[in-house]
Amino acid sequence: MRTTLQVLSQNDRAVIHERSLALLAETGVRVDTAQGRALLADAGALVDEGTCVVRFPRRLIEESLRLAPRQFALGGRRPGWRLPMNEEACSLVLDGEAATAVDAMTGERRPATYDDWQAVTRLAEDIDEVGVYWRAVSAGVSGEGPAAVLHGWRDAYRHFTKHVQDSAATPEESGWLLELLGAVFGGRQAVRDSMPFSFLLCPLSPLVLEGSFTDAFLATTDWRLPVTVMPMPLMGLTGPASLTSTVVVANSEVLAVLCLAQAAAQGLPVIYAPASGVMDPRSGRYGGGAVEHALLGSATTEMARFYGLPVQASTGGTDAHRPGTQAGYERSMGWTLPVLSWPDLLVGPGLMDGSTVVSAEQLLLDVEVFRRAARLRRGFGNPSADAAADPAAGEVADVGPGGTFLDRTATRDAVHGGVWLLDRLGSHGSYDAWRAGGSRDVLEEARASAAQMLAAHADTPFDQHLELELDRLEDRASARLRGTA
Repeated sequence: MRTTLQVLSQNDRAVIHERSLALLAETGVRVDTAQGRALLADAGALVDEGTCVVRFPRRLIEESLRLAPRQFALGGRRPGWRLPMNEEACSLVLDGEAATAVDAMTGERRPATYDDWQAVTRLAEDIDEVGVYWRAVSAGVSGEGPAAVLHGWRDAYRHFTKHVQDSAATPEESGWLLELLGAVFGGRQAVRDSMPFSFLLCPLSPLVLEGSFTDAFLATTDWRLPVTVMPMPLMGLTGPASLTSTVVVANSEVLAVLCLAQAAAQGLPVIYAPASGVMDPRSGRYGGGAVEHALLGSATTEMARFYGLPVQASTGGTDAHRPGTQAGYERSMGWTLPVLSWPDLLVGPGLMDGSTVVSAEQLLLDVEVFRRAARLRRGFGNPSADAAADPAAGEVADVGPGGTFLDRTATRDAVHGGVWLLDRLGSHGSYDAWRAGGSRDVLEEARASAAQMLAAHADTPFDQHLELELDRLEDRASARLRGTA
């Protein structure tokens, strides 16, 4: 059987749901977009235009939950690649928007560059456990205006052929995004069918839907891009000083966006994705390494499963300023509980210091933490099954007292079949072998492995016709910025 975990009982989940319904009906959410308020009013919400506060009746929330699809698959540019939601798969999502980097050679911090973005994106492309791109480095987009944003998305699809998750800041940017997606994937219907992009929408905690970003999302609904709803209440700062109440705030914000999404386009795919966090009470800053993140990440997954919705958990970073012991134990503790809860998507390897510092070697180390936690999730198999279902069940009798199982076919098959997790990094041989190999620690090994992977990487280029079409699209966006279009 699989290893199971529960941080919220069924009754706890029902209580959080009821508290969320009461909060949405009585306090409501400030919706800073006239279009959004109009859509919600038409759907049955109570709108106060003077304060922009929208209150949500129970029946509206229940109907919106009914309309949201339970299963769909995220696609990408790679032929035949798909990431099913709500079908027992779990994939990693790159963490996002680091402003600084740890230099692999000196260990010193410096401003992150386009090269850092490119390296981490290429590594993620070649790591099977990473299925979703989020811009890991803010330097991945340079310049200003829609042409720069377009170029960033173009580069994302050039270097990463799996699923891309990102945001547009304005309805105008959304228009350029849709044009790019149509060019790369063959038009609106092809984008609808393959879902190669999900729109990341982050409500402002507590209880605000910002105008421009929400309007940017609404501008995409005709293309039915999945919306990943990621409120970020910070317990003790933008969320209450209680784990349960912070979950209530995040849950309420997701439900509000879910209602808006279904009001805009019935059946629009929604991914439940709170990135609830905790304030470090010693400084008031975001505490990426706090162990409470693990509880919040599991609670996120359990509440999504309560509703039957696909889920993206964001949890378990590190406060460490560079790769090392602290980053290792904080990431391990932060991810084990959420992985055992088994979300569809898990954010996010590669970043440290409250998701502000990127490191290629940390990315590889984080993937190893995920692989170990995923092996714990797989558990024992099925000990309750008949002995005939266990290929090694008769081995003890065959070998007899004092024998060995090393030369048995069942042992070989078990190794190849994944009963043992074989680590990609770390020292697992003798001391003499480790010394003979240069006495490298795991960080040095990860650094060398990243360098080897990058040296062997090959991008998947666009064809010449598409490159020319994208050039023309960027030229039009540049002309728009100059006022000559």
